[in-house]
Amino acid sequence: MTSSSPVGDPVGGPDGDGRGRDGERLPRPPAFAFPAQTWREIAHLLANLLVGIVCFVFTLVWLTVGLGLAVTVVGLPLLAVGLRCSRALGRFERYRARGLLSMRIDEPSPLPHQPGSGFLGRLWTNLRDPVGWRATLYALIRLPWSVVTFAITLTSLFVAWPVLPWIARGLTHVDRAMVRGLLFPSDELERRIAELESDRGTVVDTAAADLRRIERDLHDGAQARLVALAMGLGLAKEKLEEDPEAAAKMVDEAHGEVKLALQELRDLARGIHPAILTDRGLGPALSALSARCTVPVKVTVELPERPAPAIEGIAYFTVSELLQNISKHSGAHTAEIELWRADNRLLIQVRDDGRGGAATDRGSGLSGLAERLGSVDGLFAVDSPPGGPTAVTAELPWHHRTGPAAGAAVARSRRSGRSG
Repeated sequence: MTSSSPVGDPVGGPDGDGRGRDGERLPRPPAFAFPAQTWREIAHLLANLLVGIVCFVFTLVWLTVGLGLAVTVVGLPLLAVGLRCSRALGRFERYRARGLLSMRIDEPSPLPHQPGSGFLGRLWTNLRDPVGWRATLYALIRLPWSVVTFAITLTSLFVAWPVLPWIARGLTHVDRAMVRGLLFPSDELERRIAELESDRGTVVDTAAADLRRIERDLHDGAQARLVALAMGLGLAKEKLEEDPEAAAKMVDEAHGEVKLALQELRDLARGIHPAILTDRGLGPALSALSARCTVPVKVTVELPERPAPAIEGIAYFTVSELLQNISKHSGAHTAEIELWRADNRLLIQVRDDGRGGAATDRGSGLSGLAERLGSVDGLFAVDSPPGGPTAVTAELPWHHRTGPAAGAAVARSRRSGRSG
């Protein structure tokens, strides 16, 4: 006959090794019933009241005083300082949401720094800061909700313990929605800012590269020829009385140098902006451009009107560089250029029957073209399998010609129509 265990002892009783006398493992020690995330959510809800009161009072003071003194010189700087502080409060609330609500939040972009903008420029930048104003709104509307969450959570801790996890999760979902709506960086805005910053860098680099190219062409080409021309004319002047025949020969050589220098200057001007593009548009300009290509090129331009000069110039130089690549690297026998407008986009397609293998990810001129088109919200795609053929498609935003340029274009088209 076996003896029964003492009342209150576990079955078998402890024997010093964590097991009962009959070898059965004991249950785990008692623990809090809620997981760690639930406790963090409860802590967040209870802390809402103190944080909400501090943020509300501070925001209400600086906003009321700043708006009241806005008619004076003091009010606007006070508002700017208050918005800076609201940014800091928003940063603290994002930090609290990351730690207690397990939210993934990126920080918004800092205020743009513009050197040389002066006090008024910095003041205006602070006053129109959307991040600061959204954080201000968050601080103002949070206080009533903080009172509600604190009261419900504290009461539930004592009278609704079994359902407290669901209550806490529902209340923190509202907190998450408020943080997401007012303190999250705007995805579209942040993406656009990053694109514009990248595009600005690309435009600056491109402009600097073009200036260096023009300076190099002038220094190594036309300038060198003009220096040689000046020296030759000086020698011819000295020999004019002693040896007229030699002087005449030197003048003939100088005349040839003048022609070459003029041709180089024309080529340089055409590289900056061709006159035919300004006067007659993309169709005639691309036809003249294709005539200088080493490969026969068919040009098709279907545009109901001329785009803005900037878009027209980018389209011209894009085709120009693609034709240079065809001449130098493709080994093609024929090529084709097509331009047309689709909705608010200008589409360009250049095809050739060359060896293919072109790509934009090898640091070539095509990657530079892709960057330049991207800087104006354009697109650039290359389809060039090994063995060919190659098709390059570019898209540019369509902008209408406005102002004197549009009037001049219309007048030229009317004159050309009458002359035809």
